[in-house]
Amino acid sequence: MSKGGRPRKTEGAVYRRGNSGFWQVRYRDQKGEIIRESAGTNDRQKAERFLRDRLDARDDGRLPVVLSSKQLTFNQWADWFLERRSKPPFRSAGNHQQNVNALKFLRPAFGEVALSDITAEAIESYLAERLEQGRRVHTKFGLQLRGKIKPATAHQEFRILSHMFNVAVRQKRLAANPCLAVEFPVSVAKSTRKPHYMTATEQAAIESVAPGYLRNIVVILCEMGLRYKKELLPMRKAQVDLDNAVVHIADSKTVNGIGDMPLTDAAAEAFGRQMKEAPGSEYLFPTPKVGASKPHITNLRKVWAGTLKKAGVPYFALYELRHTFATRLSAGGVADHMVTQMLRQGDADVFKLYSQAKLGMMREALAKLDRKANERRVSSTEKAS
Repeated sequence: MSKGGRPRKTEGAVYRRGNSGFWQVRYRDQKGEIIRESAGTNDRQKAERFLRDRLDARDDGRLPVVLSSKQLTFNQWADWFLERRSKPPFRSAGNHQQNVNALKFLRPAFGEVALSDITAEAIESYLAERLEQGRRVHTKFGLQLRGKIKPATAHQEFRILSHMFNVAVRQKRLAANPCLAVEFPVSVAKSTRKPHYMTATEQAAIESVAPGYLRNIVVILCEMGLRYKKELLPMRKAQVDLDNAVVHIADSKTVNGIGDMPLTDAAAEAFGRQMKEAPGSEYLFPTPKVGASKPHITNLRKVWAGTLKKAGVPYFALYELRHTFATRLSAGGVADHMVTQMLRQGDADVFKLYSQAKLGMMREALAKLDRKANERRVSSTEKAS
């Protein structure tokens, strides 16, 4: 019943106001309050569809979320997200920087658009345009565009955008995540370089020319599969118990990564050597820089690249020694679920990523194939007879 006591003849209305070119809609919310807003179109059929969507949202209880998100732009939500959900302790400093970098490209495309108005079609258009853009390279002559960006770069921006929308849904600023209806236009798996498996020969060459502390790091990573930036480099000596052959992981990328991990003999020897090489410091890998922001080493990229060059080994990321650890476990006959536990991963599917280099182990085994073994066995039998 209406306030005047008469039954309402309609759930809403579509009308024009003054000289406006856009159709307006009028309807009541769940409390019976009249809401008026522009449909944003000069097509009556689209305006009627807009009204039906509003009524459906009201009947489903989503109307407050829809209306609140209408006033919220992508730029406003990005500012909130960076401040409240991107920085530590919610995410690591590295992840926060990735979010900042991705938003440098997302803001120009969606910045002033209302959060609720961003559609799957708009996201797909952004991805198609982004994949055609040049790769930005900073040189001494300024910023230059070279070739095209890798699909993995655009895919990372897409993942960050989807995460932002998921947070908006949980915060009741958005009814649904439009990224769920988007299919990434190219295969990321085919364009991404497979992880490098470090062979025993390569490891020996690297250790022969590496500085003492880096040699210890290589051994520890290959024997334990630690995340070197988050878990190994900030480690204190008090976390290492050589008597019981165990090390305590105090901080990690995931909750599953925190805890105790046993040491192999080789890892225990490497830890012991490193503790002797860092006297007078509570950290295993103290920084040699005076006035550094952190008391431990934080970056190994330059020394690692230089060591690989001296060893004559093609460059691969130091983090990929974690792949080597998983691959060697798998090739040694360790069950997949146990390898996942040793990697301290929450998702068993992640093991597939770390064990992709198993093909290299197979090649090593095939290289040892003795093609004359049968001939020697026959010859020995003939001589005996």
